[in-house]
Amino acid sequence: MFTLHFLDEKLWFPPYHLADEQGLLAAGGDLSVSRLLLAYKKGIFPWYQGNMPLWWCPDPRFVLFPENLYVSKSMKQVMKRGVFSFTQSQAFGEVIWHCSKIERSDQDGTWISNDMIAAYEKLHEMGVAVSYEAWHNGQLAGGLYGIRMGNVFFGESMFSRISNASKATFIWSVEQMKKEGVVIIDCQVYTEHLESLGASFISRQDFLEIIADNIGNE
Repeated sequence: MFTLHFLDEKLWFPPYHLADEQGLLAAGGDLSVSRLLLAYKKGIFPWYQGNMPLWWCPDPRFVLFPENLYVSKSMKQVMKRGVFSFTQSQAFGEVIWHCSKIERSDQDGTWISNDMIAAYEKLHEMGVAVSYEAWHNGQLAGGLYGIRMGNVFFGESMFSRISNASKATFIWSVEQMKKEGVVIIDCQVYTEHLESLGASFISRQDFLEIIADNIGNE
């Protein structure tokens, strides 16, 4: 029988195998830098429900190995034509704000609360949270953000204001990460959008072993 663990001010998480079938592991606690860094090192990520953070570690895990990135013929043309220009961590605040405003058919409101934004902006100031941006005619057209620890990138959210902007940003970001030695990109849970770009499922155990080998002592 599943028992939901409630966190207090103590810095800890229950063992991942105690998560329920959807990957829910714990609730409560805070979004301090220390807790967030500990969570990601353990393969755990937060989503908000109401005023309480929920902590997840799903099995299987949806990931992309950079070498498996799939770029369709149409997207190759988009990239070749230079429809967008790209930057890294030049508009982190704007990216996370736009991500928080996306209307999602399967969710009632956003899970990117003001507390989440504040917490990830602190991580960005530390150089841990990064963003990738696509620009079109000088305007922010799309982007994504996530956590970079060692050779692992934990993707959090992406947005698009015009057609193909989020796909183009993702493709460019993966190509950059590949050059930098990133070995795995955590996509957290399944989306058809990311599957079309080459993401697939691996077991939670395999995922945790990979990140343990590639995060180091951060």
